[in-house]
Amino acid sequence: MLHVPDEPTVRAEHWLTAVLEGGELEPVLTQADGIVPWLWTRWRALASAGVDEEELERIVLGYRREIWLWLTGERTWSQCCSGLIGRINRRIADPDPAGA
Repeated sequence: MLHVPDEPTVRAEHWLTAVLEGGELEPVLTQADGIVPWLWTRWRALASAGVDEEELERIVLGYRREIWLWLTGERTWSQCCSGLIGRINRRIADPDPAGA
């Protein structure tokens, strides 16, 4: 269902600079021009699978270490995004991982 979108290289530079200049990573992920809204515009199909933008945000926040590693050049976009897609797919397959 999900694809690895083209790498947002220009935005990634902006996101990394924001953190390196003293900002926190969470707002870079969640603010209006951040990573979550950027991904949401590319993965709107998630809504039909029962994942809204707030749920995507929770998933991305749980994956923030890998996103940080991508921003700093320690991971490729493909590695980072493929791992995130895997996490999302597992969440869709098991919407209540706690079994409650």
